[in-house]
Amino acid sequence: MKTIKDVFTAYRQELSAIYDVNEISATTLLVISDICGISNAKVKAFPELELTEEQSVKMAAVLTELKTGRPVQYILGHTEFYGLPFNVNPSVLIPRPETEELVAWVLESVNSEQLAAGSILDIGTGSGCIALTLKKNLPPFEVRALDISVNALETAASNARLNNVDIQFINADILNLNSEIKITKSGIIVSNPPYVTMQDKTRMHANVTDFEPHTALFVPEDDPLMFYRAIADFALINLADEGLLFFEINESLGAETMELLRDKGFKSIKLRKDMSGRDRMIKAMH
Repeated sequence: MKTIKDVFTAYRQELSAIYDVNEISATTLLVISDICGISNAKVKAFPELELTEEQSVKMAAVLTELKTGRPVQYILGHTEFYGLPFNVNPSVLIPRPETEELVAWVLESVNSEQLAAGSILDIGTGSGCIALTLKKNLPPFEVRALDISVNALETAASNARLNNVDIQFINADILNLNSEIKITKSGIIVSNPPYVTMQDKTRMHANVTDFEPHTALFVPEDDPLMFYRAIADFALINLADEGLLFFEINESLGAETMELLRDKGFKSIKLRKDMSGRDRMIKAMH
């Protein structure tokens, strides 16, 4: 009978050509915890714990998929973001810790400005991780979420049900908004739009470039700020006076993104680094 220790050994041996040691360890821990239904602490504390035959079969099946480079979150079908559960699939990006920092900044700003209620629009919502987390933490706020992808919106809607929050979903292309789509003014607009250039792509892991949705990731090399320009123009009309605009950004284009916003008349523009010390998010006022 296989033990937890055996699984760690097998995963380390089979995945060493794809991932580094820390990634393999974290992935193995996640898989064991998910399949066995036990906490990470228990996994670490009881390496000699024996698995059932069914659990062993599932572990082996997940390992086979991991060897293709497919992200573990897609294999398991879910992940966690800001302490909340989210369904994920190849129609949406896998939520990342840097985006949790963006959400934390929005919440921090709402609290510091003592905003009791208002409206929030999340542009390019994907899995809905930003919109749903904000609604969960700011119940009085009206939250809307926009995306071009119908499949992404279906996933986001499933996550809204999973987390028991009420979100208004809008199917629209921010680069080419249909005049028939009426969107009321928001006090806060937040977006993690596509910002990865083809040059950036060469430095990214294949489990991102080969499996996650390209429409949510990549922008043309000659116009990497196309979504920021479109969203800023939209915000000039659809953001309330002294409303706040938040962006997750390309770490290499912080100065350029700030300049774009400055040229369009936004004020109080602030650039913030992520936990890794990279320029990652911007806040501006209308």
